[in-house]
Amino acid sequence: MNNSAANNTTPQHMPHHHTEEILVVKRSVLFPQTAWQGIKTVDFGTLLPLIARNQEFHPRFMMETDPTYKQVIPYLVFTYGGRYFLMQRHKKASETRLQSKLSLGIGGHIRKEDMTGTSNIFEWAAREFHEEVDYAGNLEIEPIGILNDDSNDVGKVHVGFVLLLHGDSKEISIRSELQSGELASLTECLEQKDRMETWSQIVIEWLSRNS
Repeated sequence: MNNSAANNTTPQHMPHHHTEEILVVKRSVLFPQTAWQGIKTVDFGTLLPLIARNQEFHPRFMMETDPTYKQVIPYLVFTYGGRYFLMQRHKKASETRLQSKLSLGIGGHIRKEDMTGTSNIFEWAAREFHEEVDYAGNLEIEPIGILNDDSNDVGKVHVGFVLLLHGDSKEISIRSELQSGELASLTECLEQKDRMETWSQIVIEWLSRNS
């Protein structure tokens, strides 16, 4: 990190989650050449060790405005019976740029303490999923690929690990910062695409092409 960033002090009255140290990787590590736009299928068996070797942890408030780093966000898409769990974020969600948006993905920053006792990102993802929604069934996690979107300020500092979670039960409901949630067909999701956050738009387009 550059010296000016390293010398930043925590602003007063900042929400606690903005001061947490989160997992980031230098953009140049993830994209040694030109960064792609959208979802790219990758070998997670190769990618995860690369992340482990190059991971850094820095305060979230510093990383939100530093595009030389990418914040690693597992993006969890639940599916059951050919339908997808479509959610609406709360109008007072902590990420103000995503408030009230529709979302297909449950995601979150990985903090240093999150990795304690956790052997890999898939275990973290399963735990995060159950913290965000109420679901008592079984899950099978299918890695889809890496999502990159440099078209807006949010995307420039984040990278998504898109994971498709296949459930064996339709009994799923929202909690946390979500306002509502329901299982919707691919067609119904596509009809709502304009109301979705950008990452979900990219995911639903990918699912439409590859389902």
